[in-house]
Amino acid sequence: MMKLAVGELIQGYRISRFLGRGGFSSVFQAEHEETGAKVALKVGGMSGGGRQVTRLLEVSARRTPDGISPDELPAEAVFFDHAGARIDLFDEAEVDAMLECEAGLLEASDSPNLVSLQECLMVDDRPVLVLDFVRGKTLREKARGLEGIHLNWFLSIVRTLIGLREDGTMDYHGDLKPENIIIKPSGKIVLIDPAMRSSSQSVVTTTPHYNPLLYTDSKADVMAIGIMIYEILTGTLPFDDVPWKYAGSNSGGETLRLSLSYFYSYCPPQMLNPKTPQDLEQMIYRCITVPSYGLEELKADLEGFIGKA
Repeated sequence: MMKLAVGELIQGYRISRFLGRGGFSSVFQAEHEETGAKVALKVGGMSGGGRQVTRLLEVSARRTPDGISPDELPAEAVFFDHAGARIDLFDEAEVDAMLECEAGLLEASDSPNLVSLQECLMVDDRPVLVLDFVRGKTLREKARGLEGIHLNWFLSIVRTLIGLREDGTMDYHGDLKPENIIIKPSGKIVLIDPAMRSSSQSVVTTTPHYNPLLYTDSKADVMAIGIMIYEILTGTLPFDDVPWKYAGSNSGGETLRLSLSYFYSYCPPQMLNPKTPQDLEQMIYRCITVPSYGLEELKADLEGFIGKA
C-alpha cells in the first residue's frame, strides 16, 4: 500500500484519519487545504485480493490498516480462462488498473445514490481516487449494531441500478455487499466500489459469497440483494463453499446441471428464522435461483411487499 499517514499532505489534500480497507485498497478521509472540503482518498495496495487481508481476532467496528473485522468480506480478483474461473491476487499494476476502471465508471455515472469521483490524482505514478466523503454507516455496521434494517433501502438500490442501466452509464454494480452500501443519517443510500470489468471479460473483481456464480451482468446485483436479505433474516449466508465450481463456464451438460442443483440446496430462511414472511422467502429464492428474475421483477416484488406491510 502507498504509505500515507494522518497529517500528510497529498497534492493539496491533508489526511485527517483512516476510514477503512478492503481487498485491494485503503481509504482515508482528507480535507482540501484551501476550501476545507472533506473528501475520501482511495489508494491501492502493492498487491490485492481478499484472501491476503489479515483478519482481526474479534468482530469489531475498529478501523485499522493492519486488518479487517472477521465478519467483513473483501473482494477477490477472479480470472477466467480455458480452465474456468480461478481466484488469484492482483499485482501492483493490476490494482492500479482496477482503480482506473473504477474512476472511469464513476466519472461516467451521475446518480445521487452512487459515490461521486471528484478527480483522479497520480502520486508516485500511481492513481489515487478523490471521492466524495459520505457520512453514514455501512449496511454491515447497521446489521452488526442490531440497528433497524429497512427493505426500502434495497428498493432504493434496485431503482438506482435500473436508472444507471437505463442511462447507459453502468450496466451493473457487480460487487454489492453490506460493506459497499452506506446509509446516510437521512436514510438515503449510497453505493460505493463498483466491480472491475474488462472488455474481454477475462477478469472481474467481486465478492463470491454475494456473487457465487460470478455473474458479470445485472443478475449479479439481483443475487447479491437476495443473499443480503437472507443474511439479515438469518444471521448467516446461504452458501459456505463459494464460488460455484463451474461458475463462468460456458459448457453445458448434465454434470453442470446436477452440480448447480446441489449448490442451490441452501437452508430455507424460515428454518432458521420462523418469522420470515413467505413472500420474502419466495423473493430470496427467485433472486438466487431463477436466471430470468431481474431488477424489474425484484423492484415490482419489493414494491408489492412493502406496500402490504
